Order: sequence, then structure tokens, then C-alpha cells
Amino acid sequence: MGIGERIKNKRKQMRFTQAQLGKLVNVSAQVISNWERGYSNPNHDDVARLAEVLECSTEELHGRKVSNKKYPELTDKDEKDIAKRVEKIREDLSEDDGYMLMGEPISEEAKEAILDAMEFAIRQATKLNKKYIPKKYRDK
Repeated sequence: MGIGERIKNKRKQMRFTQAQLGKLVNVSAQVISNWERGYSNPNHDDVARLAEVLECSTEELHGRKVSNKKYPELTDKDEKDIAKRVEKIREDLSEDDGYMLMGEPISEEAKEAILDAMEFAIRQATKLNKKYIPKKYRDK
């Protein structure tokens, strides 16, 4: 099943017409029709908007298996460690070393986006890493 079929199925589940979905995603009904029939594919931004409107993940629209695995919860110590790491990254980005992004100085918004992404990545890595700690070394 291609992305078009998944869009169509989700659209029907949400009881949207192609015109209604197009309006919400900011494209024409014809574009929705072309996606659903496989004549063209939505770009990254379109998929993100579709996922938001259709109340699903981009992974689901792309047909990737969405894992519902439960990962260990973060402890207070983990939260403090993450906060320290994020603060260190913030300090590094705040230094006036001429950090550039695609040849341009990094804006404050870009710095915040980088920090958000790094915090998310650190949180995910911490959760994944906890899963693989041998039981005898895990805190109880």
C-alpha cells in the first residue's frame, strides 16, 4: 500500500472530502486526488501537514511500522543530567564563535530549534540506553 492509499484511508476515517482535506492542508482537491491515485507524492512539508490534520504520525503515512514499545521512565537524576547537557549546549551556542548555518549566522530562532532537537535526542537516547542496561545494574 502506497502513501496515497494511506492518505485516502485516513481521510475517509476522518470523514473529509478531498476538497475539505485540501483546504485544511492548503492544496487543491486535485492535488489530494493526484496523491491518492499515486500520480504524484506529497513533499515533506505536505506530509507533516497531512499528519497533523489526519491526526496520525508522518511515519504512519509513510507506512513505517509505528512502535508502541514502552521505554523506562526518566528519573529525577536523568532529568537533571539532561538539563545540564542542554545548558552546556546552550552555552556553546551562545559563545560568539561565529556559528553558521548554511553560510549565515545562526538566528536566535535557529538556536532554539537546535536546542529543542538536541533535548529531544538526548531524552530519546537516555530512554533507549536505559532499556539495554543489564537488570543487575538497573536502579530499583
